[in-house]
Amino acid sequence: WVALVALIFWRERLRGGFWLGLILTLGGAAIVLGGDFFANPQLNTGNLLGVLSSFFYAAYFLTTQRGREHFSTLTYVFLITTICALVLFGVNVAVGNPLSGFPSATYLSFLAAGLISQVIGYFSIGYALGHLPASVVSPTMIAQPVITALLAIPLAGEPLVPALWIGGLVALAGIYLINRSREPAPS
Repeated sequence: WVALVALIFWRERLRGGFWLGLILTLGGAAIVLGGDFFANPQLNTGNLLGVLSSFFYAAYFLTTQRGREHFSTLTYVFLITTICALVLFGVNVAVGNPLSGFPSATYLSFLAAGLISQVIGYFSIGYALGHLPASVVSPTMIAQPVITALLAIPLAGEPLVPALWIGGLVALAGIYLINRSREPAPS
């Protein structure tokens, strides 16, 4: 979605190597993530929520690219995190979700997710989007499931089947091509 908006609305020039890389990246990610879907194809609420969230994730990348033109990384991440926290607090109060009474382990999980995913993760994305276009950063983030699959081997005792190795390598090759497409053509 990010590349399409960048191309159509922002008139960003994306080279052929970018599009080849994007096809490889998405294909590799489909192999890594889609095995279950391909084995049992059906659309359900989870699939629809996944597609819907992809629109919001793309909007975040595009908004952050433009926002970083005006704010430092720290200022931008602070502002966006504060606004999102207030909105999500309001939504949770409105729908009646509990805000307290969880076991200590759950609070520690919340803290770890907040520090690692939110603070470190979104600060890194915000920093990157101050120096690279969203059309490059967004597909590079597809490395996340590849890294997760690799971490699952020692941490969760998951076997890594050949299809996952192949999908991961294809996705990483696509990410490499996307990032190489930003370099000036040799003269």
